[in-house]
Amino acid sequence: MVTSTTPWRRRRAAPVLLLSAAVALTGCGTERATDTAAALPTSLARSSPPPSAPPTPTSPPASPYVEPGVVDGAPHIGDNNAYRRTGTLSPAGEKAARREAARIEPVLKRLWRQKEWDPESVRAALLELGYAEEGSGEAGERAGGTLGVRGMDARYETDHYVTPDGAQVGLRVRADACVTAFVQETNYGVKVNGPYLETGCFEPPYGH
Repeated sequence: MVTSTTPWRRRRAAPVLLLSAAVALTGCGTERATDTAAALPTSLARSSPPPSAPPTPTSPPASPYVEPGVVDGAPHIGDNNAYRRTGTLSPAGEKAARREAARIEPVLKRLWRQKEWDPESVRAALLELGYAEEGSGEAGERAGGTLGVRGMDARYETDHYVTPDGAQVGLRVRADACVTAFVQETNYGVKVNGPYLETGCFEPPYGH
């Protein structure tokens, strides 16, 4: 009887061992899956926030020294160039000045073509139109006459001043009206305007 029960116990024990092995294998697989999920980097689980945009630069405040209407923004350019402003030209004064400019322009054109732009030649040609040369008193004030002719103003070039050949003309037509003109080697010009603050009917040079 003892020998007959031993093989039965061995046969019953074999399924128990196989079942234990299967449970063990299943348990290992579950643990690996859990470990893999835990090992995933957090960057795959949620997206990173987008980088913030750089701040928009703001324009600097306007300078308090820029005058209204000044294009290049130079401070006090209007005050510095006040000497180049002309007086108010009335409609009657403009009409009278244009009439005299129409007489002067052909003379300057002829002199320019003849290459005679020195002040002496220009003065003599304009006096032939009947104008009287403007004089000056002891204190430098105007004294009679309306025509003024003089050489060109010196101008600065590179590192020194140069006085170009030519003549400039100032004709006082009325108290508020002038003919301002010039003739030189390169060109000539005639315009009407009110008198300048410091130079009368002559256009003042730059760099005052």
